[in-house]
Amino acid sequence: MEYKSAGVDIDAGNETVRRIRSLARSTFTPGVLSDIGSFGGLFRLDRERYQEPVLVSSADGVGTKLKVAFMTGRHDTVGADLVNHCVNDILVQGAEPLFFLDYLATGRLSPAVAEQVVSGVARACAENGCALIGGETAEMPGFYADGEYDIAGFIVGAVERSRVIDGRTIVPGDVLIGLPSAGLHTNGYSLARRVLFDEAGCKADTHIEELGATVGEALLAPHRSYLRFVRPLLERQAVRGLAHITGGGITENLPRVLPEECAAEVDLHSWDVPPLFRLLQQRGEIDRDEMFRTFNMGIGLVIVCAAREAERVINMLARAGEPKAVRIGFIVAGSRQVIYV
Repeated sequence: MEYKSAGVDIDAGNETVRRIRSLARSTFTPGVLSDIGSFGGLFRLDRERYQEPVLVSSADGVGTKLKVAFMTGRHDTVGADLVNHCVNDILVQGAEPLFFLDYLATGRLSPAVAEQVVSGVARACAENGCALIGGETAEMPGFYADGEYDIAGFIVGAVERSRVIDGRTIVPGDVLIGLPSAGLHTNGYSLARRVLFDEAGCKADTHIEELGATVGEALLAPHRSYLRFVRPLLERQAVRGLAHITGGGITENLPRVLPEECAAEVDLHSWDVPPLFRLLQQRGEIDRDEMFRTFNMGIGLVIVCAAREAERVINMLARAGEPKAVRIGFIVAGSRQVIYV
C-alpha cells in the first residue's frame, strides 16, 4: 500500500507549497530571517524601534463562515478575514503586527483551493504590514468531508510597554466612538445560516433586494482591518480603550476593556443598523438582546476616549480614511456592563 491510497497525497502537498511560496515571500519584511519551508519561522525584532517591547499574540479562526465559502466556491476572501480578525485582536492593546502563521486542514488537498485561501492571507498580510513567515497544511482524510477545510491563524505583534492599551485610564464621562463593520465579519454565522438557508429557504445565489446583493455576497463581505485608521490615534496617544466587536457582540466585548467601576451606556439610535442585521432579526424572529450578543450590529470596533478628545478623534479617523465613525455612547459609573438606551 501507499500513503496516497490511504488518502494523503504528498505530491499534492508539495504542489501546494510551490504555489504558496511566492505568495508568502511577497509579504516578507526586513525582520524575516527564514524562508518558507523551514521547520520554524525566524523573525528579528527591531530593537531600535522599541525601548521596552511587549509582544502581543493571538490565535483565531473564521468559524462557519467557511460553509458559505464552500457553497459559493469562493475561497479568496476567508484568508483575509482570518488575518484582519487577528490584526484587530492585538490592535486593541496597541500592538502593530509583526508576523503571521496559518494552518489549513482538509480532507482531500486541492492545491488550487489552498492557493486561493493563502492568496487572501498573503494579501491581507501585505495590507497590514505583517509578514507571513510560515504555516501548516494538513491533509486528513476521513476527518473532513471532501471539499471542506478549516483554517486558523496565529499572529504576533509588538507595542512599547508604556503604550500598552489596557483600559485602566477609562473613567465615567469618556466617549464611545463606533467604527462601522462590513457585515457579519467572522461571527454569528451558525445563526445566520440557520435563519437564511434553513428557515427562509434562501440559496447562496438568491438575490435579496434590500441587501442589493446575493445572500452569498452579503455573507462573504470581508472582515475589516482597523489598523490604518487607528494607527494615528495610537501615535498621538488619543485612545484610552479599544474593543474589537466579535463573537458576543457589543454586549460581551465592550466590558472586556472596562475597569471594574465603569459601565458603558450605548445609544441604540446613534447609528443605522445595516439591512443584513435587520433582515436576520425579522426572518429569524430574534429578540434585540440576542441580536446584540450574537452579531456586531454594524459596529466592528469601539474606541474609548476622553470627551475633550472625541471631536479630534473623529476628525483624525476621517483623515485616515474612515469618515463614518460615530459617537455611540458614554462611560458611566457601573460594574463592567453595557446599558442600551
